[in-house]
Amino acid sequence: MIPAEQVPPDGVGSTHPFRWWILLLLFLSITINILDRQVLSVVATVLRDTLGFSNTQYAFIVFCFLLGMTVGQIPVGIIMDRKGARFGFTLIMSWWSTANLLHAFARTIAMFSGLRFLLGTAECGTYSGSVKVLGQWFSGQERALAAGIFNSGSLLGAIVAPPLIVLLMLKFGWQAAFLLPSVAGLLWLVPWLSIYWEPWRHPRLLAGGQTRPHLATNSSLTPPLLPLLRVPAVWAVIMMRGLAGPVTHFYWYWLPEYLKRERHMSMALIGMVAWLPFFSGGLGNIGGGWFSSWLVRRGWEVDRARKTAFVIAAVLCLTSVLVPLAPSSAWALAIICLASLGINVFAANLIGILTDLFPESILAKVSGLTGVGDGVMSMMMMVLTGITIDHYSYAWVFGAASLLPVSAVVALFLLVGRIRPISLTEIYGGQSQG
Repeated sequence: MIPAEQVPPDGVGSTHPFRWWILLLLFLSITINILDRQVLSVVATVLRDTLGFSNTQYAFIVFCFLLGMTVGQIPVGIIMDRKGARFGFTLIMSWWSTANLLHAFARTIAMFSGLRFLLGTAECGTYSGSVKVLGQWFSGQERALAAGIFNSGSLLGAIVAPPLIVLLMLKFGWQAAFLLPSVAGLLWLVPWLSIYWEPWRHPRLLAGGQTRPHLATNSSLTPPLLPLLRVPAVWAVIMMRGLAGPVTHFYWYWLPEYLKRERHMSMALIGMVAWLPFFSGGLGNIGGGWFSSWLVRRGWEVDRARKTAFVIAAVLCLTSVLVPLAPSSAWALAIICLASLGINVFAANLIGILTDLFPESILAKVSGLTGVGDGVMSMMMMVLTGITIDHYSYAWVFGAASLLPVSAVVALFLLVGRIRPISLTEIYGGQSQG
């Protein structure tokens, strides 16, 4: 028998003001996550000169990180579903902070590749774990906005990374750039362990008599994975994240390189301006989530509101094909900002439709599957990016970055149909979970 879907008992989680403090911690977790990832992309401009890495070799190091992300998605999603986000986030934050710190002692391609793999196996859980927490603590009307706020933490990390890392690198050497984010991750655990529990067992809510722990679903009983793969909507969100994810990774890992090699910017200037596309992306995250939620509040159906936001996002992403044609660095950066705005409008609403479509009890698992799709596609695209740049030019890469989000929107229309809640009964019928 399939148990009742996990929802916050008595609706407490979706109405209590404490949910915004939890959202703040999720925001900070992905900020640290992306800051950790971005260290390599900024340091790479120095590593390539000092250690002699080619674009293809650098692409392989990024590939190993994405391989770790892909391998870790489903196991971490299962841990989040079975053990809960309190334990899950404690595990992954400790793991990736330690792995990132060890980068300061790496000197070869093999060492960097191995450590990036370890980093990826833990960092993949931030997305799936946060989607699960948002499903527990926020109502359907608020989720896209909450997702946009949460996901904008990734842009804050990317905004902070260039100036902070360049400053640390110029003053203390590239090794120091890996140390500060690692310490920040370990310090994040203090407030997390102090204030986070699921709504039905949160001490503050229990003390006020606002919820009862025995109403919670047994989290050790999680639905099996295989039946999910027979659901077209699951394949839709896998394809959507898989097609859009490489675009985000491209801007994260190749933007400093592009600005230095193709636009001939100095490291100091890169530190001053490379945050602009990520700031624009942050506006896309919050604005994109707010926009579709605003349409819902005005009486639009969720289906129409989300699809409208996705179409606008895809049109904005198309502008990236013009980047290589830009007559100046300023124009190129402006177009990249516009495309970054679009891909992050897309990302915020993708989190929104995950919570629109799937029950909370399987959100982490479905998110893990989308992460596998993202990882596989991003691994392929990162290697192809390095090879393409070494043998051809950035023009082909920016062209691909303009078309992939459009393909993702096509997958939404073809496979999802109408966006609506899909129950566990529809997915599993009367079969046992096991």
